[in-house]
Amino acid sequence: MPSNHLFQYSVVSALMDGVAETGITLAELFTHGDHGLGTFRHMVGEMIILDGIIYDMKPDGSVIALDKDACAEQTAPFAMITDFKPTVTASKQIPSKDSFTETLSQLLPATANHYLVYRIEGTFKSVTVRTVGGQQSPGESLAELGKRQASHTFHDIKGTIIGFRSPSFMQGISVAGDHLHFLSATRDTGGHVLALEGDSDLQVSAARIAAVNLQLPTDDDAYNQAKLVRDDEGIAAVEG
Repeated sequence: MPSNHLFQYSVVSALMDGVAETGITLAELFTHGDHGLGTFRHMVGEMIILDGIIYDMKPDGSVIALDKDACAEQTAPFAMITDFKPTVTASKQIPSKDSFTETLSQLLPATANHYLVYRIEGTFKSVTVRTVGGQQSPGESLAELGKRQASHTFHDIKGTIIGFRSPSFMQGISVAGDHLHFLSATRDTGGHVLALEGDSDLQVSAARIAAVNLQLPTDDDAYNQAKLVRDDEGIAAVEG
C-alpha cells in the first residue's frame, strides 16, 4: 500500500459484539504496512506493530515478538496498519493522555475529520496499560472482557507508543479519538494505553491518513449475525 494509507480489518463494533473467532492472517496483515495495532484471535492480548515487527502483548504484561511461522498461523479479528512515513516531527511535553489531543491537533491542524497516525518515543514518567485476557466463552463481548482486564502502571519507563486518531463520525468502525498501544524499549512489556504522563520532552512524529481501505470478514457467520450497534459508552469504557 502507499505510505500513510490505512488498512483496517473488521470494525470495533464487531469486537464489542464478540466477533473474534477468525480473522486476517498476520502474514497477510504484514503486506499492508509496518506500524499498527490490533488484537488476536479470541481477543487474547494486545497487538502492536512497530518497525515491521508484530509484538504479542500478553495479559500478564509480558511481550513476545512473533516470527514468520507464527504470523502464518495466527489471525487478527481486528487490526489497523499503515506504511508510516511521518510528515511532521517535533519534541513535545505531554503531561497527560488528554493533553496530547491538543498537541496533535497543533502539529496537524485542520484535520478534525481525518484519520491520523502517530508515534511517540522517549522516557515516560508513567504509563498505565491494560491487556484483555481473552474470551472465556464463544461470542463473549469486549465489554465483558473489559470487566476482567488486567492493568499495569510503569514508572520512568522508556518506550514507544503507536496510535491512530479516528474522526468522530467513524465511531464503531474504529475507536473515535485516540487509540494507543505502548511497547517498552526493552520489548518486554506493554499494552493498550489508558493513561500516560511525561515530564520531559518526547519525540512525536505524525501524519495525516490519505486513504482508508476497510476489509470486512467474509468467512465468519458470527459477523453477519452480530447487531453491530454503535455503543459509545461501551467503547469508551473498555478503550479508555
